Amino acid sequence: MNYGEIKKYDIANGPGVRVTLFVSGCRHHCKGCFNAETWDFHYGNPYTEKTEKEILDALNHPYIAGLTLLGGEPFEPENQRELVKLLKKVRKMYPKKNIWSYSGYVYDKDLIPGGRAYTEVTDEMLSYIDVLVDGPFVEDLKDITLQFRGSSNQRILNLREMKL
Repeated sequence: MNYGEIKKYDIANGPGVRVTLFVSGCRHHCKGCFNAETWDFHYGNPYTEKTEKEILDALNHPYIAGLTLLGGEPFEPENQRELVKLLKKVRKMYPKKNIWSYSGYVYDKDLIPGGRAYTEVTDEMLSYIDVLVDGPFVEDLKDITLQFRGSSNQRILNLREMKL
């Protein structure tokens, strides 16, 4: 897996000050995407143990509310297998921090058994995520007044409330 950027003081992609990881690779190719360079799975830098340590260390501050995954597309199957390991460590080391993820895939269509992006680790990955912003960016539905979303078709799903 490659990544395009790590932001250690992000306030745009979830509540509070957050660490954000922009992964590389996305098959959606949404018209008007703000981060089209990350569509390429080879864009940026290889994700390594050093990268993981950098993220975990950046989370180790009381003013950091949590971690956000975006991209690119965190739920591309190639990315899920690496990200689930990171999320497991974040959840163990920082149980009070929240985890957000953005995805152009639709939660109850693409991330379920038989869905386009479902893999053997999807359920585990989703189990670590508190909030999922799902759905592709649709330029015709762009709305700059929406908090934490780019277009009105996207949903903010509190996965903790949805799980029984």
